Amino acid sequence: MPKKTIDKNKTIKEKLEYLRLDLDNIPKEITKYTPLEFRIPRFYNEKQYRQYRYIPIKDIQILLSPTNRLDEIEEKYKNASPLAEYLDSKKEENILKYTTFLNMLKEFKIEEVEKIEEEQLNLNKKIPFKVKYQNNYLWQIYYSENADQYFMIVPTEDADYSTFFFLLKKQLEKKKNEKIFVPIRNVEYSSTYLKKSEFEDVENYLWLFTKDWPLIYEVYDKNNELSIHIIGETEVYQKIKSPYKIKLDTQIEANQFYKLLKAMFILQTELPHYFPFKTNIGKNGEIEFYLDDKKIQYLEISDWINNQYNVGEEKQKETENLTKENKEKLQKLKTEISLQEIEYLAKEKQISTFLECKKSFFGKFKYYFKYSKKNNKNKVKRQEVQEEKIEEINQDENQELPNKKRKKHNYTIEELIELYKIIEIEENELKNIIMDINALKLKNKNMTKKIENATAYIKEIDSHKKSIFEFWKYSNKDEMATLPEGEEEEINIVKKVTKVFDYNQDIEKLGKKMDNMQRKALTKEETDSIYITTTSLLPLLNKIKTNEFSPKDIEVALKEIKKEAIEEKTLSETEEFDIFGGIAQDNTKISKINNKKHREIPKDKFNILEINKNTKQIGFKLSMENVLSNIKTALTKIVIPEDLPVYKAIINEKLDDKQINVFDINPEKEIQEALKAKENKINFYKINLKEGSNAISYTNNIFYDNQNKTLPVGQDLSTKILVDIAKLKLNLAKKDNFKVVEFEDKENEFSKVNIKTVTVYEFYVETQ
Repeated sequence: MPKKTIDKNKTIKEKLEYLRLDLDNIPKEITKYTPLEFRIPRFYNEKQYRQYRYIPIKDIQILLSPTNRLDEIEEKYKNASPLAEYLDSKKEENILKYTTFLNMLKEFKIEEVEKIEEEQLNLNKKIPFKVKYQNNYLWQIYYSENADQYFMIVPTEDADYSTFFFLLKKQLEKKKNEKIFVPIRNVEYSSTYLKKSEFEDVENYLWLFTKDWPLIYEVYDKNNELSIHIIGETEVYQKIKSPYKIKLDTQIEANQFYKLLKAMFILQTELPHYFPFKTNIGKNGEIEFYLDDKKIQYLEISDWINNQYNVGEEKQKETENLTKENKEKLQKLKTEISLQEIEYLAKEKQISTFLECKKSFFGKFKYYFKYSKKNNKNKVKRQEVQEEKIEEINQDENQELPNKKRKKHNYTIEELIELYKIIEIEENELKNIIMDINALKLKNKNMTKKIENATAYIKEIDSHKKSIFEFWKYSNKDEMATLPEGEEEEINIVKKVTKVFDYNQDIEKLGKKMDNMQRKALTKEETDSIYITTTSLLPLLNKIKTNEFSPKDIEVALKEIKKEAIEEKTLSETEEFDIFGGIAQDNTKISKINNKKHREIPKDKFNILEINKNTKQIGFKLSMENVLSNIKTALTKIVIPEDLPVYKAIINEKLDDKQINVFDINPEKEIQEALKAKENKINFYKINLKEGSNAISYTNNIFYDNQNKTLPVGQDLSTKILVDIAKLKLNLAKKDNFKVVEFEDKENEFSKVNIKTVTVYEFYVETQ
């Protein structure tokens, strides 16, 4: 026991020497204490920091509190005492505090303090892209406005005291003007650049455009100069997201950025169909806003509003002309249908009269006399209808047009919204007119057919015994069903509505369909060959497929695969072949895929390619050629059951339809893999495959044999898909580009940031 005590005391002594702290001779600078008069803010989230500052180490008072870091600030501050009391071993009332300090001293680790020191050295060189850093939560530093004093509360019941002892060590070193970069707790935004309500607005505005809540910090540099840092994520292409950072160094910049966001927010919320703003990343990692590929900037916002107003006026003029034109079409159709109805009712009345008159000789004579002459009465009625409809058209045309507004040099957002609200009403009116026209076109077509049928029926009425019900049935026999409401003018064309594939919702269902299909259609040799495309041998397969390989390529690949086999103990250096073949493990062992148990054996490339100690280059080449043949056969057997977008990212190369092309169903995974490369330019291909296109998904049966029939059905191990694009007639639908912020080391907040440019080529498949 005494020996153990001596070791402990020795450890404490070493730590005191490291800190340069003499408990018998404590400097006055450490023991000095100024009353704080700290007022605790209400309704403040202590986990959310709003300010980061470089603070002089000498200006921070240290308080210790017998609490935990996660306790409320009220509790921590109420029980806090100056550091001097914890270093005092003479006063009886401080003995317990002194003992607590010794225990803290015993528990802290020097290497943890050194990590904090290294971190602060890096922070003194530059502020991280995301501002916050790994150990920021350990700093319990507050500011008392009343006393104009920074202070640190050290919870003594915590397990990590590294920041406390780092600060104490630095204060004892007495270096002039040395500063640390830390978050300040329990402080609101200073409102120097933006008001509190404007900070809240910025958060809301950015959420609308990015669907991600930003983090906003006020950051004070070493010269106590303020800048606002806004950090968040935004979607740059479909579901692919990128971090962004906005740095506002002056009040002018902050106000301009706020006004730009506010203007776009108002327009997008008031008129979402006309102003759907999109985001991208700038050359320095900042967020940019676009409308119809036009970048929106505050310095040009006035000209942009004027241009949009002019575009709106042209749009309004075009809409008014189309409305007038279609109103005339509608009125003509109404007139024509009214005349058709008169004609059809006349024929209906004629057949009723015939059925009544045919009962007697005189009745038949009367019928013949009445309908053998021209019906002047109906002719007059038709003329009246035409005149009435023409008069309606003339009345509409003669209505007083609204006075056009006088042209202005500058327009406001209010005027822009007012104009587009009118356009919205007029366009809706136009859509309704077009839908009415489509409905009347259908009615017109049906009425024409009914009249033709009625005329034919009447011609043969004398030779058949028919009833009025048969007449209705006969005349309506070719009537078309009512079409859904829409804007297409072609009434005899009904477009097929296809489901849009959504990765998050549909991948499980698709994976099961493809796995079931592939298990039935593909042989073991074919799935084995597809598996080889998931390995490092894919580049060699493509060289052999395109006949661009050399004997050296075969030699190098064979040496590498033999080396892998030895390292994985699949092949012993003294054995000529693997005596276990494809059985890498016994089939009683339980494995899991997506939490589903099975007893299947994973595929083994060494066994598939028959790799052994004596494998020669010619034999290896023949095995690879056999793999290619199996892949070609397999691709003819499998087609996708629905329209499916697939993606492929390529560095510094273009898509080659002669190669084996492996795409990804998940665009996020594909782009993330490409971002790991050092190059800053990426070609990103999207192909919208049609239902029935040849493709093989990397489902579970591609990675496992299923001898025991226990393999779960689905696509749980990969989101890749092999597509034979050589058989597809591809047409470029759209070319676009976006930028992505990428950290060289995601685990290091001081990592260098690269801005990578992604060029998107989107293809559609032409139906052959």
